[in-house]
Amino acid sequence: EASASGRPLLWKQRDTDNPYNVLVHVTGGKYAYTAVFSASDKQRRRAFGGANEAGFAIMNTASYNINRDNVKEKDMDKEGVVMRRALEKCRTVDDFGHYLDTVAKPLGVEANFGVIDALGNGAYFETGNYTYKIFDLKDAEDGIIVRTNYSHSGRPGEGHGYIREKSALQLLAPHIAARDITPAVFTEELSRTFYNSLLGKDYTKSGDKWIVDQDFIPRRISTASIVIEGVLPGENPSLTTMWTALGYPPCATVIPAWTGDGGVPEELQGTGADNHAPQCDKVLQLKEQVFHIKRGNGKHYIDLSKLYNSEGTGISQQLIPQNMENYRQGYKALEQRRKQLTGNAR
Repeated sequence: EASASGRPLLWKQRDTDNPYNVLVHVTGGKYAYTAVFSASDKQRRRAFGGANEAGFAIMNTASYNINRDNVKEKDMDKEGVVMRRALEKCRTVDDFGHYLDTVAKPLGVEANFGVIDALGNGAYFETGNYTYKIFDLKDAEDGIIVRTNYSHSGRPGEGHGYIREKSALQLLAPHIAARDITPAVFTEELSRTFYNSLLGKDYTKSGDKWIVDQDFIPRRISTASIVIEGVLPGENPSLTTMWTALGYPPCATVIPAWTGDGGVPEELQGTGADNHAPQCDKVLQLKEQVFHIKRGNGKHYIDLSKLYNSEGTGISQQLIPQNMENYRQGYKALEQRRKQLTGNAR
């Protein structure tokens, strides 16, 4: 109910020490799907957010306060495997629950899985090795659920991301009230804003040159911001759109992709050296300007003037209007797809 179009939105900001991401269209399972993979994963074993041809979409955030067991570390971190398999076989949110019920245990995960489907359903599954708890979007106040790196059903006070979660909710508050949330709210606002809810300060346009990389939504290890925009009930699931910003989000260009054959633009595919996506490499080169101190603890310091400055020449300042134009053009292309599939535009 909080989105401007009435269509569900599933946002994933990926944080990982592996900065190279690619977008891949995969066939061979029950359902074809499009998902984010690490460039080094050439066998496509672990998907980190995506959508399939049935309109089912999934992402995850790592949790650190669910499991109480003796599962060995080498048997953990299988969230990407779970998501790949779910994209291959699930059509609905309920299908994902059935998958978790029937798959062999221990699952090898400690995560919050966010899912949506083409029927208008959405939920978070706070999932451990043996159990899970569902938080259904139908029951969510304001029609929105936010998760960072802890589970609400887990051990209180443990895990990470409490400040980031509150920051996200505060930044979203005016959009929730106005019911005007679009994918751009996530990629152009939350993913580029250096607001700290504990300090009550937004450094984004503060004029500060240096800030410490701590508890902002964009982190040094943030490597992608992707919004999966689903469909209205009755719409063709192939209209599901992945608004994709590969690389460090404050420096990233947003490019739309779709879940059908030919729906992934070449610059997002692993067409470069070492299976890199050319667009991701471009963004990471810009990131070097932001984190340019290499000695000592320099990697933890953000040169904010490279992103935002009084002259208006910062990387983010220049990218935001370009990305908004990309959205306009992307929605035009989406409308053409809708007309071709339905014979009339909604």
